Amino acid sequence: MRSGSPDRIFFIHDPASSMVYSFDELKKSDLVEKPHYLVIGNPIRHSLSPVMHQYGLDYHGINAEYHALELYMQDLTGFVAWMNQKSFLGCNITIPYKQEFISLLDETDDSVKYTGAVNTISSSKDRITGFNTDVEGFLKPLYEHKDILYGNRAVVFGTGGASKAVIAGLIEMGLGEIVLVSRHPDKITYLLPDDSDFFNEILITPCSYDQLYAYAEEAFLFVNATPLGMAPNVKTSPIEKIDPQVLDGKICYDLVYNPLETEFLKTAKSQNAVIINGLDMFIAQGNRSFQIWTGQSLPHDEIYDLLTNILSDN
Repeated sequence: MRSGSPDRIFFIHDPASSMVYSFDELKKSDLVEKPHYLVIGNPIRHSLSPVMHQYGLDYHGINAEYHALELYMQDLTGFVAWMNQKSFLGCNITIPYKQEFISLLDETDDSVKYTGAVNTISSSKDRITGFNTDVEGFLKPLYEHKDILYGNRAVVFGTGGASKAVIAGLIEMGLGEIVLVSRHPDKITYLLPDDSDFFNEILITPCSYDQLYAYAEEAFLFVNATPLGMAPNVKTSPIEKIDPQVLDGKICYDLVYNPLETEFLKTAKSQNAVIINGLDMFIAQGNRSFQIWTGQSLPHDEIYDLLTNILSDN
């Protein structure tokens, strides 16, 4: 049982005060002078990162603000210049920029090398450094199933930045095969990071959605690493073309956290599958980002309760 409770949740900053900026608005804002962090993506208005990280900053008494930036590709170069502002302390990166930023940074750590994606940027001592905290976040709720999954098959939907972290995590956990499902399976080999030693440790099988059924029966784990099912398009699912009975007794993991129970997870639940939503991963990867920036940890239980209450009200 989690120790946090809604009446323990407080803010120095009102959550409703978190802004969603365009880049033009950001340049004209008072954040030029204020210490700040951002979450960057497009679309980004659904993100709960500002709520989570602002709570953590307030909890630890850190004088900084956290806001969202809806960035368009034509503003990417301009934002790289913004990262040299002394008031800019770091940011999280989400769809569709997890790969775009890699070549624009001063340095990256090994997590970026193995995933081919960056989701956290830190600005310190005139160096802009990229990290990928998604692997650690993805693995956290899977550790209790490690013995069941070891050496067995996983089916992963999607080939974007999130799927790269999933692949790296499944290799680390010791699975034997990953069936990577894509609308364009012939292009999958070009999407994997260039590290042959790392990826030779596991069999990666490209697969189209039409071919999926042939691999589904013997899979132990299904992971949705696509935006399918994410608000506001909550009626979509990656398993529309397969018999849901193949999910019976399997582990079904959706990286989407809004809504907490996607169409994919609803179907899996109806087939007696073990279901995992994206909230624990979201908090765990956010916690690692927060540690990189501040040296502190997020108060997990309080944030879990806070975000669950927000998502339940949606």
